[in-house]
Amino acid sequence: MKRRIGIYPGTFDPITNGHYDIIRRALHVVDHLVIGVARNDAKGPLFATDERVEIVRDEMKYLENGGGERIEVRPFETLLMHFAESVGASVIVRGLRAVSDFEYEFQMAGMNARLNPNIETVFLMASDRYQFISSRFVKEIGALGGDIKHFVSPRVAERVVARFNGTKLEPRRRK
Repeated sequence: MKRRIGIYPGTFDPITNGHYDIIRRALHVVDHLVIGVARNDAKGPLFATDERVEIVRDEMKYLENGGGERIEVRPFETLLMHFAESVGASVIVRGLRAVSDFEYEFQMAGMNARLNPNIETVFLMASDRYQFISSRFVKEIGALGGDIKHFVSPRVAERVVARFNGTKLEPRRRK
């Protein structure tokens, strides 16, 4: 049986507990998951692409039940379908938080199906405890000095706070 490779694309600026939830659940759908960290300078990211890749890779070390071994994190700046084809993906995983996400994602899935009908888009609904979390809100709260620890991991919170305080963190080693 052929190994099912999925891709979970996003900017992950920063990766939130909602993203983490979708990643864990996507591992029930695919054998191997490629997290595609998109370069999107138009969104004015808080972290550069290489920093976001590093942050996501670091977070995957903490994935319970050894799922991190089935995950690969890669940057990309091409058309999503070209990236999916380049990694051999047959599935694109998208998370939905609310009905407002659905219209955009539905249109995107339709366009992607036209570009490559052999790659399916799978939608995973955000768990109810994560439906309200977005990277944009995390950045806004962090920029104004608010507490973001309920929305991101302690490691990501530390990085976001350090970025807004203008300090540089030393790389940490996993204990």
